[in-house]
Amino acid sequence: MGPKRRARVATHANAIRMTDTSTDQASSSELRMGSLEVRLAESAAEIDWAQALRYRVFYNEMSAVPSPEMAARHRDFDDFDALCDHLLVVDHARGGGPESVVGTYRLIRRPAAEKAGRFYSSSEYDIAPLANFPGEVLELGRSCVDAAYRTRGSMQLLWRGIAAYVFQHRIELMFGCASLPGTDPQAIAQPLSYLHHHHLAPPELRARALPELYVDMALMEKEAVDAKRALVELPPLIKGYLRLGGFIGDGAVIDHQFNTTDVCIVVKTDLVTDKYAKHYERRSRDAQSA
Repeated sequence: MGPKRRARVATHANAIRMTDTSTDQASSSELRMGSLEVRLAESAAEIDWAQALRYRVFYNEMSAVPSPEMAARHRDFDDFDALCDHLLVVDHARGGGPESVVGTYRLIRRPAAEKAGRFYSSSEYDIAPLANFPGEVLELGRSCVDAAYRTRGSMQLLWRGIAAYVFQHRIELMFGCASLPGTDPQAIAQPLSYLHHHHLAPPELRARALPELYVDMALMEKEAVDAKRALVELPPLIKGYLRLGGFIGDGAVIDHQFNTTDVCIVVKTDLVTDKYAKHYERRSRDAQSA
């Protein structure tokens, strides 16, 4: 596997770092792109900036319904934020302050879920098959990017950060709720049916929408689904998970607060870690031979 390296990702108080000087150059370049850098939030202030970005995207742009306290503070927040890791895309060209955080993902591992008493997704899904998975697991959520930064490069940078985090924490399974716009399942029958018929998780990894929230995704017969049209209608984030071999849980959930229809995404990280490890090793070799 090339030269021996030591890697660590600290908790949310620290940034993603590679600690072996022989690989610092390669690893740091993977997490930078021009003025953009992806790393973990380093302070309570930076978590607050991520919450400000989430508010702008979810509530101002997507018309989610904030609580009175959220509306007063212009922040999207909950009890999980103080316990988990926050992955940030920071644009150093914007200086400091809330405007410098232009992308974010919330990362919840078992220790944070244990402190909170549950994973976030459990409010919509029976995730027992995922929470009880014998390997390390990671819940992804609260993903958003500033409208001016929704480019291929910005998304690639976020995924490099996730890959580094997954690789270093030896995460074997990722999961979380992903959203399709709108709260009328019939209006998105094509993509929902496509996901159910073509990407349903195997029984041992199949989360199921809670009975009182369950919406049948098989709204069309498999033969009637136009796969190409369905893929066009799917949000880019869900298509990204599918490209990684992602699965879908059983049943959708209507989220009236966020004006979305949610599905449970499950991704075994083999492809993520293999791709990251190979890319990382190649960059390490290049750096050493330079």
